[in-house]
Amino acid sequence: MYLWVKALHIIFMVTWFAGLFYLPRLFVYHTDAKDVDGRERFKIMEQKLYYRIMTPGAALTIILGVWLMVLRGADWVGSTTWLHIKLVLVGILIAYHLYLGHLITQFRKEKNNHNHVYYRWLNEFPVLILISVTLLAVVKPTI
Repeated sequence: MYLWVKALHIIFMVTWFAGLFYLPRLFVYHTDAKDVDGRERFKIMEQKLYYRIMTPGAALTIILGVWLMVLRGADWVGSTTWLHIKLVLVGILIAYHLYLGHLITQFRKEKNNHNHVYYRWLNEFPVLILISVTLLAVVKPTI
């Protein structure tokens, strides 16, 4: 059972990260769009990506991660420092996810205050989290 839950956790994490990588790229293109039809098309794409793919992927990743911790037991969770660091990083990732949702709202209201360079840099943030979380989960350093 544990390995099935772990596999599903990884599958939905990949789904979530795919959206986290792609949505800021859509913001880059949306910012550069000059025509009304183009901007409206990006609004639809951003909404569908966020609400139909990213958010369910995030929710299932979190639910399955909690399930994995329950299966491992409170003693293991309480004594595993690398996991605590990973959970802090996941919390930061959740805040980033919610910030992207806020940006979608700003675009929908035509109140985008950032240029394409901002979104290009924003697009790099989840890479740092992905590298850190992966290294923690695979190497499991004793800290």
